[in-house]
Amino acid sequence: MVHEESPFFQVVRGILIDRWNKNNTPLHCLAHALNPKYYSEQWLNEDPTRVPPHKDMEINQEKTKCIRKYFPNLEERNKVNMEYAEFVGKNGDFRDFDSIENRYAMDPKAWWVLHGTCAPMLQIIALRLLAQPSSSSCAERNWSTYSFVHSMKRNKMTPKRAEYLVYIHRNLRLLSRKSPQYAQGETKMWDIGGDAFDSLEDIGVLEVASLSLDEPEMESIVFLDEVDAPSDGGHEDINSDKV
Repeated sequence: MVHEESPFFQVVRGILIDRWNKNNTPLHCLAHALNPKYYSEQWLNEDPTRVPPHKDMEINQEKTKCIRKYFPNLEERNKVNMEYAEFVGKNGDFRDFDSIENRYAMDPKAWWVLHGTCAPMLQIIALRLLAQPSSSSCAERNWSTYSFVHSMKRNKMTPKRAEYLVYIHRNLRLLSRKSPQYAQGETKMWDIGGDAFDSLEDIGVLEVASLSLDEPEMESIVFLDEVDAPSDGGHEDINSDKV
């Protein structure tokens, strides 16, 4: 049977790739690199084109970038890299028969709880990342912020200025989560429950699930070499638009 790719397929495929590239981050690559399943023979043999994460150039580069940002201290980073090398090479305690056999079938978080004791620093990161639910809540919140900034009353605002305002709002949100007022007082959890926040009863499941993902210690780290701040001098007056 001859497979022909239609123009519609190419359009849909392009949208999916663009969406993936936009939401893919070094943190995602680190989580992928720490999933023991992707090093198992069973998973690799399912498709001849598959390679373990440490042999994928893009994943390995982004993982390294993430580790470098998360561990600025060279001595600590060297320890983590050595633990990762032991994990990838199935050396030391990772050579245990059960440790190798459980990589494919066991939940990755449970695997690290059971077999990751020999790599304590890597175990902490793995448990934080692999315990997160897969959802698009982060992207959805970003669109919600954009709809607040670029509303019907502000429809004359240029897309570039709206993007700047979303960028500022997002970073203010991250900074606020480090303040004591975020856990108590009138502004408690302002970005989750709003002004009428009393409990988590009326909050959506995805918002609750994303709370741990937005943990300040992890999320406040910018996993980019340079922040994509306004590049045209940074002096453009965002208030000059008519609203």
